[in-house]
Amino acid sequence: MPVEDISPRESYEALKSDPDAILVDVRTDAEWNFVGIPDLSEAGKRPVLIPWQLYPSMQVNGAFIEHLHRAGATPLSKLHFLCRSGARSLAAAQAAQAAGFPDSYNVADGFEGPVDAEGHRGRVAGWKASDLPWRQR
Repeated sequence: MPVEDISPRESYEALKSDPDAILVDVRTDAEWNFVGIPDLSEAGKRPVLIPWQLYPSMQVNGAFIEHLHRAGATPLSKLHFLCRSGARSLAAAQAAQAAGFPDSYNVADGFEGPVDAEGHRGRVAGWKASDLPWRQR
């Protein structure tokens, strides 16, 4: 079955209301450190930070599924995957689904979304543009 796209707001509401919902941020260390991360303190949670691709080579993280298990994800977890704009998170969600995590979702438009007319991210769509809580790491 294909991975479902959900909006950042739908994801945030699910993370607040469902104890089995986990946000998996699949961006790189550099993105977490310099762009920021979702703030899930209102939900009593933290995002799970597991890179889908390893910086600087950008090779797929061969231990990704192992890291999901180590982070406490189970087949009963509802995994919400987030990246910058929604492409890496879709690939990560597809891999998780194939590895036995059936409730894997892609957070559409990611943390920063597409670029605007001036070439900047974070203003058109995505977690930041949806005015959802986030913080610098």
